[in-house]
Amino acid sequence: MAAAKKILVIVESPSKAKTIGKFLGSHYKVVASVGHVRDLPKSKLGIDIENDFEPQYISIRGKGDVIKELKKEAKNASKIYLATDPDREGEAISWHLAFLLGIDQDSPCRIVFNEITERAVKEAIKNPRPVDISLVDAQQARRVLDRLVGYQISPLLWRKIRRGLSAGRVQSAALKIICDRENEIKNFKPQEFWTIEAEFKKDKKFTAKLTEYKGKKLAIDNKEQNDKILADLKENPYIVKSLDEKDRKRNPAAPFTTSSLQQDASNKLNFSTRKTMLVAQQLYEGVEVKGRGTVGLVSYIRTDSVRISEEAREASKAYIIGHMGQEYYGGNVYTNRKKDVQDAHEAIRPSHVEMSPEDIKDSLSKDQYNLYRLIWNRFVASQMAPAKFKAVNGVIANGDYDFKATGSKLLFDGFLKVYSSAKEGEEDKWLPHLDKGENLIPEKVEGQQNFTQPPARFTEASLVKDLEEKDIGRPSTYAPIVATLMDRKYIKKEKKTLIPTDLGFIVTKMMEHYFKEIVDAGFTAQMEENLDDIEVKGVRWKNVIEEFYGTLKEELEVADKEIEKVEFEVELTGEMCEKCGKPMAIKHGRFGAFAACTGYPECKNTKPLVQTIDVKCPKCGKDIVMRRSKKGRVFYGCSGYPECTQSYWNKPIDKKCPKCGSLLVEKKTKTSQYACSNSECDYKE
Repeated sequence: MAAAKKILVIVESPSKAKTIGKFLGSHYKVVASVGHVRDLPKSKLGIDIENDFEPQYISIRGKGDVIKELKKEAKNASKIYLATDPDREGEAISWHLAFLLGIDQDSPCRIVFNEITERAVKEAIKNPRPVDISLVDAQQARRVLDRLVGYQISPLLWRKIRRGLSAGRVQSAALKIICDRENEIKNFKPQEFWTIEAEFKKDKKFTAKLTEYKGKKLAIDNKEQNDKILADLKENPYIVKSLDEKDRKRNPAAPFTTSSLQQDASNKLNFSTRKTMLVAQQLYEGVEVKGRGTVGLVSYIRTDSVRISEEAREASKAYIIGHMGQEYYGGNVYTNRKKDVQDAHEAIRPSHVEMSPEDIKDSLSKDQYNLYRLIWNRFVASQMAPAKFKAVNGVIANGDYDFKATGSKLLFDGFLKVYSSAKEGEEDKWLPHLDKGENLIPEKVEGQQNFTQPPARFTEASLVKDLEEKDIGRPSTYAPIVATLMDRKYIKKEKKTLIPTDLGFIVTKMMEHYFKEIVDAGFTAQMEENLDDIEVKGVRWKNVIEEFYGTLKEELEVADKEIEKVEFEVELTGEMCEKCGKPMAIKHGRFGAFAACTGYPECKNTKPLVQTIDVKCPKCGKDIVMRRSKKGRVFYGCSGYPECTQSYWNKPIDKKCPKCGSLLVEKKTKTSQYACSNSECDYKE
């Protein structure tokens, strides 16, 4: 008797498949496509420009076995549901799967859920829908547009500057923003100014700052003005002119969007945007929680929305009242500052608010715990009551001069009980009791010389904030943008700040001159709006591409004719070519720097640049060095290669395993930092 056919559910990732499979039972089979299955070819443009910009999709190389298995499962299924992520990218993956598996895209084959919980998944299965072609077209437009920019400008950069460079619709605009900020800093001329403060003591010390003269704001530009004012102040007493006490409230912030999560994780956890998205994806897809199996801990992580569901609101209300009391519940409702195309999603929030970070700490890695705690705290705080303060503003007069003293004290902590910033965490600064008309005697009155400061360099957090404010790109693209700029050596990171390199300036200058629109923030934001219109208003996506490409084509032709090749100063390695005896120089390619003979093209000798790590090879005693594989992956191997083939995928340390004598390697998990490099040995520490 033939086995009963099962309902097939296709998701992107194996971990997501595992989490969902647990909810659905034996009548379902959940499998993963492992990301995209079809895409534009890597080896060529892959867009038929002459035929209305038709994309030339192919099955992704290396996905043959996955596609074969999916077709086999689809053939044996009674029904197929496409359950990829609930956004443009996920919709496009479902569309490609429908094509490969022969599924009618207009049939109810697509299911979406905002969080991976049993309730959400089962509810989605009850409400399947056709593939949303507007979402697909919005993704196709972005993909084609980015391909046209990247594959047509990047080769120009290779020819005119050097190999391995790239341009991009959002990447190049972001680079210009960083370069512009650096130019502002270089061109900044500090301006002198002075501040005067008086220090008083009555029960406790407090300070008051000179702010006004004859009722107008006072600016002190130099030492002469400062000294004259200090002399004037000696002529008159200090008298309490007015006191103004008010109750103030501070409201909690909205739950996280992708952008605000990236910013807060950068500021509070020192996470890069790439790391934030990687760890958040793990929390979304599911983590093994002791006693509960695999659990999706947070809602979908790519969202521009601050809205939350009624169910999530009720769950937070029950938690806050139950654990903190009725007075701590605020029941706040948040709306987006603009109607966004991604508003179908909720804000990022815990899927199970009753699972506090401390409850499941033992089941999470350190990074997972820290990010989950940040998301959980922000969400719970967003539904809590405001913090209440008593604020006092005092004016202390000296003749025609007015000093201001301020103080505040916390009356009710409200949402600060679970979520605070550095500013919110400051101690209360309450003024001593003062009476109007009271005469005060200062302990000291001093002037301080100051200079205006240049604008700060961007950090990843402040760059993400700036890109979002300028409406450049989408939050889900910010992490790869920063990573690409770093990989291309357009920028470098020093003490968390992003600094453009000489190469970054050269590329930006060329792009500004020949491709003004691509690096212009206003144009990039307008293009983003045009792309959103495809999804929201049903605008034909090929029309948007056609309008953009007409200008790009003309600019490419002009740039190719006019740009002179940039000659970089040759950076020698200090070694000589073993084939022809000429010096070896540092060159740059797709996977970073390498050594190449200066006798090129007559001598084409190249070899990897090696970086020692102060660890000796256990086989031959030579240095272990960092290398890259042909696919660009970092590994560690003996410098005596090819005579000695000792190598490691993880970075070795100068310490041997006490059990077997092999080198230990860095292999951080939630329970250990180092592990034995011998695969047959289980030693960890």
